[in-house]
Parts: sequence; C-alpha cells; structure tokens
Amino acid sequence: QVQLVESGGGLVQAGGSLRLSCAASGRFSSIISMGWYRQPPGNQRALVATIVSDGRTDYADSVKGRFIISRDNAKNTVYLEMNSLRPEDTAVYYCSMKVRYIVRVDDYWGQGTQVTVSS
Repeated sequence: QVQLVESGGGLVQAGGSLRLSCAASGRFSSIISMGWYRQPPGNQRALVATIVSDGRTDYADSVKGRFIISRDNAKNTVYLEMNSLRPEDTAVYYCSMKVRYIVRVDDYWGQGTQVTVSS
C-alpha cells in the first residue's frame, strides 16, 4: 500500500506564490507518473499538471507559465510551484501517483490540501 502526504496549502493574496509538496511512502517498484489535480467549490476535479518518469511535463492551459511541476525521484516527492496566483486558483489540490509493482500498476491519491487565493 502507498500513502501520499501533501503539504503546503494555505491562504495567499492574489499575485502571491505557494509551493505544494506530496511525498509517497510504502513499498513499490517505481513511480511512473506524478500529477496535481484541483477541485474548486462546486466543480469537478481537473488536471493541473503532470510529470512522468523521464521528466516530461504537461500543464492545463489555465496554469501554463505560472505553475511549475517538478519531482525528486530519490525522495519520491512531487512539487507544484504556484506563482502569480489568482482567485480562480482557489481549490482543494490533490496529488496523484501511478505506481508500478512487479505485476501491476495502481493509482493513488493524496488527501487534498486547500489553497485559497484572496482578491
């Protein structure tokens, strides 16, 4: 079993920055991909950014140029650097990882961390 523990959310003024972290613990062979999703109040969860094992990244159009996803493979940790934050970035942010075992692949989710951007 894998556990994902997130940290770094909070309240920030528009234009400010926050950095989210998500660390995986447990026994597994490797992490195939890592990602961040967010769920604004009353809306569905949506992709923010992903990063795969070779370092390639992908971003939602709404965060391109403002957010940066990165990973530390030695620490099994993914980060989301969020800059120039806007009120519309307010949401619960979830990390997700696709983990490889010997004979299968599973997806795991963090518990979520609240990000609130005030205008």
